[in-house]
Amino acid sequence: MSVVNRAGRRVERAVARYFDGDLPEREGLPRYVAPLPAWLADLGLRLAWPIAAINLVGTLFGFWYYAGRPTDLASPLLDGQLGAAPVAAYPLIPDSPVATMFIGLSLVAWKLDLEADPLHALAFFGCIKLGLWTPYVQLGINGLGSIALWLYWFLILSHLAMALEAFLVHRYAAFSVPSVAMALAWYGFNDVVDYFVPILEGPHHTVLRAEVVADGIDHSLPAHDLAAAWAVVLTFLATFLALATRVEKVKRGE
Repeated sequence: MSVVNRAGRRVERAVARYFDGDLPEREGLPRYVAPLPAWLADLGLRLAWPIAAINLVGTLFGFWYYAGRPTDLASPLLDGQLGAAPVAAYPLIPDSPVATMFIGLSLVAWKLDLEADPLHALAFFGCIKLGLWTPYVQLGINGLGSIALWLYWFLILSHLAMALEAFLVHRYAAFSVPSVAMALAWYGFNDVVDYFVPILEGPHHTVLRAEVVADGIDHSLPAHDLAAAWAVVLTFLATFLALATRVEKVKRGE
């Protein structure tokens, strides 16, 4: 056991004194579907309640961010991308807040021993997709621009943490084929209406600072295609990982 793993396991055991309880069995899944060190996954699951709370608070902040008010309490409170869209489009716009809502509720459902495999699959897809899409867009497409430096790095690091959270879910989720199909349908539909077939006055993807021009937003710029391509790739990646996890679980259950 490496020095890091020994230190990590000591931290996990210390936390277990205050957040005890049974953890889901480690199934010995291959690293490509279960990349977290065992101690880190155990630590995350022990801290399920605080992590769920942080994600749900993050959901509220995310909706505030999409309302155009990340650091501003001035009137009108509903501005920004949400303020400019019809109410019916609201579920399609704040992708990251919806993803943190899914993972927060997924952890709560597990702790309460509720049957919620479709929710778990949605949480996995959301954390993989938004956890990796946002850092790519911020670092590779948007850049810092006029956004506050602290907020820029908060967006990057908090979304990378979402990607790590995704790999807690397999410990308590079955990833049944119908559940994965439901998650694929939701996030595939989001890709379509975000980038390819605008509805309800769309497109509804997160506004890219690289698309902002003098007279509005120009979706014909290369930034749009780059963001769309990565979104689709991540939907495929989440689908592959979820189904591969299901296969590995079934193999070990035979």
